[in-house]
Amino acid sequence: MDERAFKTLVEYLEKIPSIQKPIAFGDEDGLWWLKFSLDIENKLAWNVVQELGCVINYISMSERLPTVFYPVSPAPYMNGGPTDFLSWVIETKDVEFMPGTLKKWLEGRLPNPVDDLEQWNEE
Repeated sequence: MDERAFKTLVEYLEKIPSIQKPIAFGDEDGLWWLKFSLDIENKLAWNVVQELGCVINYISMSERLPTVFYPVSPAPYMNGGPTDFLSWVIETKDVEFMPGTLKKWLEGRLPNPVDDLEQWNEE
């Protein structure tokens, strides 16, 4: 998949509070993925995880997106803690599902505008 297919989704994700640059991305046989870190010291980090998990993993009981969002880490006892070594992955399970389509789903369900801190629920 061409790098341009990821451009708008990556630009959108970079606006979300606590998501850190760079955002890595790639694909294998049309099944694409993104990987990024969160600033876990940011007071909205867990809100971001919750919101992304809701939309990407579980938006609807009957119609789920063909995507998954999950944490990944090398062995902490060999490397270090989550500040430096915890990453988050979004990947698709459907070659027909494009990065731009995920961006539209996120835009429709995350705070709007996504970079307006007052729009995020801080409970």
